[in-house]
Amino acid sequence: EKWLASGHHTCPTTQQRMANTTLTANYVLRSLISQWCETNGIEAPKRSSQPNKPMPACSSSERANIDALLSKLCSPDPEEQRSAAAELRLLAKRNAHNRLCIAEAGAIPLLLSLLSSSDLRTQEHAVTALLNLSIHEDNKASIMSSGAVPSVVHVLKNGSMEARENAAATLFSLSVVDEYKVMIGGTGAIPALVVLLSEGSQRGKKDAAAALFNLCIYQGNKGRAIRAGLVPLIMGLVTNPTGALMDEAMAILSILSSHQEGKAAIGAAEPVPALVELLGSGSPRNRENAAAVMLHLCSGEQQLVHLARAHECGIMVPLRELALNGTERGKRKAVQLLERMSRFVVQQQEEQESNSRLQATVAQVFPQAPEQVQEREIPDQLESPASQYPTLL
Repeated sequence: EKWLASGHHTCPTTQQRMANTTLTANYVLRSLISQWCETNGIEAPKRSSQPNKPMPACSSSERANIDALLSKLCSPDPEEQRSAAAELRLLAKRNAHNRLCIAEAGAIPLLLSLLSSSDLRTQEHAVTALLNLSIHEDNKASIMSSGAVPSVVHVLKNGSMEARENAAATLFSLSVVDEYKVMIGGTGAIPALVVLLSEGSQRGKKDAAAALFNLCIYQGNKGRAIRAGLVPLIMGLVTNPTGALMDEAMAILSILSSHQEGKAAIGAAEPVPALVELLGSGSPRNRENAAAVMLHLCSGEQQLVHLARAHECGIMVPLRELALNGTERGKRKAVQLLERMSRFVVQQQEEQESNSRLQATVAQVFPQAPEQVQEREIPDQLESPASQYPTLL
């Protein structure tokens, strides 16, 4: 905001001229902050109490144009419906002012009605227009109060690939609000997102992962995601040699590992070698998430199994390095995990020493092994009992 207010019209990173100067909140970062606060028992920071700058009202010509488009949405002509939905999609993409004007004109219920259209292009334009409208904070409540989620989930399951991608992105945008996470999770959205993560395009998978991450911040949605088969998919991404969607996969895995069912499902996938490798060579964020997952695994019913496997995989070296040079969260997780690993190693050494002393005691009590009893010589050939009976002819 300061950069733009200073009169710049270029990107501060690339120095390229920006097509528009509309700013969008970083919802992923906000969700990560909320998750961190929940995990560490800290109250999430309040949003700024400063009132937003008042949005200028729609001009009469703008409102007339929007009203004309809304009339076409109600037309019995499929072509008019499709073209109007496409134009509203573009208008809503352009700027925040348009998003507010379109919503205030009553577009949301009309667009929702088109999500069940048999024309896939019309359906695609309508769900994408809703996605663009949902970016404006004030429109989220209007979309949810209109009962949008079941219709968006319908598109997520049955639409074209682009429509499914944008339906997932719409759910992600709406789920920024905590109370909406609960509502969306109860509509069957999570299994449909898991399917898209499995079979979608690269962009579709990314949209699905983002929505699933947001929804799984709410504890009640974690079980739904686990029962929908999310963990095997995520483990497939973690072990994928291309590294595609690794950041999203590790963020989701970190959230699910705090759930009892999630911990069991992750443990059943034999994750330790992959997690130890990430601890040593992953990005800073992925290293801290790998440490967080390992910490949960090493505190459950199967902790001895996971501790032993981690020790076999050489976890101590990358853990010590993370404890010294990781992110703040990564350092904390590494230190906690090092303490558990150290206790495990000491216990193993004590058990080995105890076994060695036991063996030495046995050797002192029985200094010589008892002599082996010589086997009785057995003749090479025994008389066959059959020779005692007459041969029948």
